[in-house]
Amino acid sequence: MIRAFFWLLLATLIWGTTFPIHKVVLTDLQTLPYLFIRFGIAAVLSFLIWKKHSFKYGATLGVILGLAHALQTYGINFTDASKSSFITSLYIPLTPIISYLIEKEKPNFIQWVCFPLSLLGSYMLFGGISGFNFGDFLTFLSAVLFAVHIVLITKFSKVVDETSLLAYQFLFAAIINLSMSFNSNWKLGVPIWLTVIYTAIAATIVVNFLQVKYQKVIGSNSTVLIFIGEPIFASLFSFIFLGERFSGLQIVGASIMIGVIILTTFSYRVNKYLKKKLDLKEL
Repeated sequence: MIRAFFWLLLATLIWGTTFPIHKVVLTDLQTLPYLFIRFGIAAVLSFLIWKKHSFKYGATLGVILGLAHALQTYGINFTDASKSSFITSLYIPLTPIISYLIEKEKPNFIQWVCFPLSLLGSYMLFGGISGFNFGDFLTFLSAVLFAVHIVLITKFSKVVDETSLLAYQFLFAAIINLSMSFNSNWKLGVPIWLTVIYTAIAATIVVNFLQVKYQKVIGSNSTVLIFIGEPIFASLFSFIFLGERFSGLQIVGASIMIGVIILTTFSYRVNKYLKKKLDLKEL
C-alpha cells in the first residue's frame, strides 16, 4: 500500500516538471500539435514495448483523455490560467461521486475530510473563480472527464493486464488532438521536440504505467487526493527554474494540500485507529 502511494506520488512529481517546461517552450497555437505528437510517440513506443493491447478499454480511456485535454486547452483561450487551473482541480471532489456511481467505492472518514480541505487549498493556491464564462464551462467539462478517466483506470485495470490499457489509449488521445489542431502552428523548434521526447516517455508512458499498475491498489479516491501534489510540484519547479514567487495565501494553500497528501497516505491506518478507538463498526 505504501509502495503504491510512493509510486503515484512520483508520477505527480513527473507531471509537475512539465509545467515550467511547457510555459517556456510552448505557445497556445502549438499546444494541440504538441499533444498529438506526444501521444503519438507514446502510442508507437507502447505498441513496441508491450505485446497485449486492449482495444475496447484502451480506446475508451483514450477518447476520454484526449477530449479532456482538448477541452481544457481550448477553454483556456476564453479564460485566464489561474481560473483554468482551479476549475480543472474540481476533478478532485468530482472523483468520489463518479467513483461511487461506477464502482460503488465509498470514501472513508479521512477521505471525506480531505476532499473539502483539498478544494480549499486549491482555491488559495489558484485564486478561485471570479465570474463564469464559456471557457470556464469547457474547462469544467474537462474536469469531469479527468475524474471519469481516473475512475475507469481503476475499473479497467482490474479486468485486463494494466499495460494493455496504454497503447490504444495514447493512440486515440493523439487522434482527438490531431482532429482539433489543423488551425494550429505546426512550426515546432528543437526545444519543443526535446520536450516532446521527455514528456512522451516520462510524463506519458512512465506516469500512465505507474497509474494503471498502482491505482487499483489504493482506489480512485486516494489516488485523486495524491494527484493534488501535481500543482504543488509544478509551483515548486516554477520557483526553482523560473523564479516565480508564492504569495502568502498561496503558501497557506500549498501547505494545506501537502497536509492532505500526507493524511491520505496514511488514511487507512488512521481510519482503522479511529474505528478501534471510538469502537465504531463503520467510519
